[in-house]
Order: sequence, then C-alpha cells, then structure tokens
Amino acid sequence: MMLWQSNTPLVLASRSAVRRSLLESAGLPVVVDAADIDERAVESRDGPLAPADTALLLAREKAKAVTGRWPGHIVIGADQTLALGETRFDKPADLAAAREQLRALGGRTHELHAAVALAKDGRVIHSHVDTARLTLRRLTDRFLDAYLETAGDAVLASVGGYQLERVGIHLFERIEGDHFTILGLPLLPLLGFLRREGHLAA
Repeated sequence: MMLWQSNTPLVLASRSAVRRSLLESAGLPVVVDAADIDERAVESRDGPLAPADTALLLAREKAKAVTGRWPGHIVIGADQTLALGETRFDKPADLAAAREQLRALGGRTHELHAAVALAKDGRVIHSHVDTARLTLRRLTDRFLDAYLETAGDAVLASVGGYQLERVGIHLFERIEGDHFTILGLPLLPLLGFLRREGHLAA
C-alpha cells in the first residue's frame, strides 16, 4: 500500500524548489504550476494586515488562482513573511540590499510567518499559518563580506537575505520554531489535514 491514497497528484502553486523538495521527500506526488498574482495589489486591496495574516492571505490567493487550471485537484499555495517588530522585509533586490537587511537583523530576534493553503475547484479547503522566532548573531563587516561572497545571488531568493538550510546557518545564535516553517511550508499541519481527509494512509 502506498502512502498517497488519491488518484491525482497535488499541484504546487509555487516555483520554490525547497517547497517542492519538502513535499516530494515526504512521498507526495507533486506537479508545479506557479501562481502569477500581483502580491502587492492583493495586499493593498485588503488593507494593512499583520505579517502573519498577510502570509495567510497570499497563500490562499495563490492556491485559488491555480485551481481553475486543475479541476478536481488539490492546489497548494504558500507564502512567508519576515517581520522585525513592526517592520516587514521583502526579498532583497541586490547584494547591497541583502547586506542592509542583515545589518538590521543582526543581534536581534525576528519572526518568520509561514502559511499554507489548500484549494480545490476555486474554494479554499484548508489553511494554516505558523511562526518561528530567529535570533541573529551580531554580524561584523568582515563576516558579512565573507558570507555574501560565499552565498552569492542565492541570498536574493529569500526574505532576510539568508537560507537557513545552506550557509545562512552561520548567521544564527538561536532558533525557536518548526524547521519546516522556517523553510517556508508548515508541513506537519498540511500532512495532518491530508491524512484526516483520506488522501494519505493513516
């Protein structure tokens, strides 16, 4: 008997190689069909939201945007926001912006909010948001030079200018929260929902 009990694969509405890898490593069949939504327009339409609520809203909108192309399939939308107090961070535009983000985060604790939403035939059937707290070391200019040279353009792919699963681990002093949440997908709640709904062997 296979773990996956459904006849159709999941559809991941994201280009994130990390999210795809997490799902596939868990034995889930996945096809990728990235949602192309205007995230800033969605945020402004719903007014100012807390960072966790923003992540959840965007995950839901991404999932719904793709369901029309995949009738009968479960579509997974996901999003992640980073907040330092009241300040939200987006992906850095270039290495100079990544350096400034890391300077701002150095020696302080920030929050990562990761949201997942499942939609089918235009309707959201499940959503969840989780939060992790991460504390960076105090970062010297010498270290930042070495880090950015080693990490290269990969730092532009993630909010905060780091990827914890790679050399970004050298930035941190303390990490509180679920590993999968930090990587951008609350995987355990997602698997729990699929199991309860009979899509996974229980």
